[in-house]
Amino acid sequence: MNMMKVRNKFFSILFNKQSIYVLLIACLLLISSFLVSLTLGDRYISIPKVLSVIFGEGEKIDELFVQAFRMPRIIIAIFAGISLAIAGSILQGLVRNPLASPDILGITGGAGTAVVLFLAIFSDNRTNQLIISIKWLPLAAFIGAIISLIFVYSFAYKDGELRPLRLVLVGVGFSALAQATTSFFMLIGPIFRATEANMWLTGSVYGANWEQVKISTIWTTVFILLALLFSRHLNTQQLGDEVSTSLGVQVEKNRLILLFISTALVAGAVAFAGAIAFVGLIAPHIARKMVGASYGALIPLSGIIGAVMVLVADTIGRTVFNPIQIPAGVFTAVIGAPYFIYLLFKSGKR
Repeated sequence: MNMMKVRNKFFSILFNKQSIYVLLIACLLLISSFLVSLTLGDRYISIPKVLSVIFGEGEKIDELFVQAFRMPRIIIAIFAGISLAIAGSILQGLVRNPLASPDILGITGGAGTAVVLFLAIFSDNRTNQLIISIKWLPLAAFIGAIISLIFVYSFAYKDGELRPLRLVLVGVGFSALAQATTSFFMLIGPIFRATEANMWLTGSVYGANWEQVKISTIWTTVFILLALLFSRHLNTQQLGDEVSTSLGVQVEKNRLILLFISTALVAGAVAFAGAIAFVGLIAPHIARKMVGASYGALIPLSGIIGAVMVLVADTIGRTVFNPIQIPAGVFTAVIGAPYFIYLLFKSGKR
């Protein structure tokens, strides 16, 4: 297999030439999905007209639909899919368990609970508006995700060793606890926020705006770059803690950094797109079958596949059942739940 290595003083990424072609095809698929999604909705706009709008030469009515109504939610959907998929690939690599993903381990649930609490506390009942900037929303989600991660990992350790199956079981239990806590916060919060939070918890990018896009772009870009920067440490950790340590690798330090990165990615996704389920589980599995286990190619491909999944799910949800808006998380759950059961059964046989 022809291998290539990109390296400088800051990072090192190992991949093969076939992976480059796969990544290019995946990027073309994402761009195509992006353009098709912009054409669909209450008003059909052809791809040439969409391109005209993008380059600043379209009609005013087309510009309104594309730039004001469709593009913000499409971009948020893409960033959410990328974040959840990369976080899932990192978690699966860290615990060496194919069942690991942000929603199954309870990280998504913890972030969701924090966001609902944020909305309940900082909403003005008289104006139906937040009393502080929405820029603090990712931070609230991040705090909730970190707390859930600490809780799950502390209970997953036994006799000084991280038990992968125990981690999954504790995560499932914590997800149920987070869901119950979230329901409680919805009940005590403003009634107008309860309806909004209920749809958001299912996983929806409805109502996305350019301010959210700006915040999400900065947050997601930073942590995607960090994920790529530390991808080589994931490759090393696949050898096991003892072998990695013998090679001079700081296993625990790198593990904590990677956990921090994955948690931050989940927080950014949940803050603006809600608790979209199973993307972090499915996308890395698909990517691994296409490019293998080298994280130099696995992380970016997982992100692109996750972006396509959420984008297609959202496009179906807002067009097929129009005028009803179906949250994207409904469609990812329909695919993801049976796949999780299959993986659980397969792991149990092993």
